[in-house]
Amino acid sequence: MKEFMLPYGKEKLTVNIEDEHFAGVLLSDIHSYKAPKSGSELVQESLENPIGTPRLCEMAAGKKNIVVISSDHTRPVPSHIIMPLLLKEIRKGNPDADITILVSTGLHRATTDDELKAKYGDEIFNNEKIIVHNCDDKDNLVYLGKLPSGGNLIIDKIAAEADLLVAEGFIEPHFFAGFSGGRKSILPGVASRETVMYNHNSAFIDSKYSRTGVIDGNPIHNDMLYAARAARLDFIVNVVLDADHNPIFSVAGDCDLAHRVGREFLKSKCQVDAIPADIVISTNGGYPLDQNVYQSVKGMTAAEATVKEGGVIIMLSKANDGHGGKSFYETFRDEKDLNRMMKTFLDRKPEETIVDQWQSQIFARVMLKAKVVFVSSCDDAMIEDFHMIPAHSMEEAMEKAKAIVNKPDYKVTVIPDGVSVIVKE
Repeated sequence: MKEFMLPYGKEKLTVNIEDEHFAGVLLSDIHSYKAPKSGSELVQESLENPIGTPRLCEMAAGKKNIVVISSDHTRPVPSHIIMPLLLKEIRKGNPDADITILVSTGLHRATTDDELKAKYGDEIFNNEKIIVHNCDDKDNLVYLGKLPSGGNLIIDKIAAEADLLVAEGFIEPHFFAGFSGGRKSILPGVASRETVMYNHNSAFIDSKYSRTGVIDGNPIHNDMLYAARAARLDFIVNVVLDADHNPIFSVAGDCDLAHRVGREFLKSKCQVDAIPADIVISTNGGYPLDQNVYQSVKGMTAAEATVKEGGVIIMLSKANDGHGGKSFYETFRDEKDLNRMMKTFLDRKPEETIVDQWQSQIFARVMLKAKVVFVSSCDDAMIEDFHMIPAHSMEEAMEKAKAIVNKPDYKVTVIPDGVSVIVKE
């Protein structure tokens, strides 16, 4: 018997799989990697040895208006570790710098004061100037020209008018941008709704290069990197995290060159070969990445890459915030035919992209390959509206999955953290 303790919100759920049904486990080496130094030491070392740029303290000298883009509440970036060191480095070169922390919400809801306090700690929350980006606040957005794809590049005025633009973040596999971090601090981080939606158009999402761990030829990445350069993103600090969200690797410097080093380290630790199975169990790595159904699609794509055609994905996600997007939810509630839904997406022009279409498109793609049993705290009716099968325990989920597969020799693959692996098909 194989036993796994799987992340579910801030808890763990246990699943037991009989040896004869166990196909294998897809686990990133990130989970077993032991960093040579503490998170703080790693970040400090990267600040002292930037890639492709001078030290940040040197870059800050003489600058009047310095903006630090920071992740929002949906990302487990350890800002309480990174931000104090980053601010100290800036003030080392410019003690009187006017610094603004700009929270990069992208198209997400605004980060609350309580979430900001938890993220930065009381000292930074109480003493630093923190502004939360609003993708719909047209009075505070500026046009910077055209993206390579033809879309309009419109970003937050605070970022655009900075004398020195810096960003903190983390690097993880990303299900259509290849990897998170780096250039994503600008697009989608502090971009307008129009810009994000154009970048996330159906043709780009449908590209075979818009996949986890893929950068070369990825049209979404290409637009994002262009946006970062156009916005003059001067310096980044990005970390790689373990399963407990502690930094185990850190890079700083140029938004592309430093990011490349970070993603190569990550790829060396988390790329795994697919283990095809009838039932694949996946998670979003627990809190804060499994707060809603919307975000949970990420963990499903890891399972999509290894589940057999017509099989079952069991997705664990606390989803205590519900669906995560009104339009996303209504798309599935109001259209019962997934093939017709997909055709509607693919027929849309980039400028006609609707809110959350990209997530819906990927979600529909997953469910056209396999049934999804969704283990959550959500209301059953809502999960059924999403074309999924609701469950509230691993035991219930396994029973439902086995009934769907309906074969005595079924096999199960387990992915303890679906957002931390790059599954090579």
